[in-house]
Amino acid sequence: MTISEKLHAVGRPMLQAQLEHPTVAGIARGDLAEPVFRSWLEQDYLFLLDYVRVFARLAWQAPAAHLGDLVDLAHSTYHDELSLHRSLSAEFGADLEGAVKGPACAAYTAFLLESAASYEEGLAALYPCMWGYSSLGRILAEDPPAEPRYRAWVDTYADPGFAALTVRIAQMIDEASPDPARAEALFAEGMAHELAFWSVP
Repeated sequence: MTISEKLHAVGRPMLQAQLEHPTVAGIARGDLAEPVFRSWLEQDYLFLLDYVRVFARLAWQAPAAHLGDLVDLAHSTYHDELSLHRSLSAEFGADLEGAVKGPACAAYTAFLLESAASYEEGLAALYPCMWGYSSLGRILAEDPPAEPRYRAWVDTYADPGFAALTVRIAQMIDEASPDPARAEALFAEGMAHELAFWSVP
């Protein structure tokens, strides 16, 4: 079993906890209260800005074979994912420019930015977000919400291109060969942050 496969095994119970979270369940049904999703969108916007910084910090340390991967991930997150995020946020009336990090967002981004001081550990720490959202998107797309705005959110993370990026990160983790126990601990901590993020008020 590869390191990434071991991380998936660690993450599956935590992924199930996300699926059962009221916020995710509301997205899946398409009836999540708009103020809840509006607040989540504002926090996620701030998170994504720091996620770009994490990719950039790892790119600086990356072997030549993966420098382009991480630069591309930073670019696509900043230009593509954030563009989609702004469009969806406008439909919910989210105030992205006035948003301030709440405790869950601040704790998660601090964890990621600190972990990114090490190439191997940074990859393991950031992987829960990519693997988790790709998995959520795929699962929720099996019975997508009828409400078009929530359907658009599901479609973003169910996209095969996003799944391909997730697979690429898994390959990079396996090639970097971090200490397995340390990688699992960081991955589990990241998954815990993912779950906490859904409780953004």
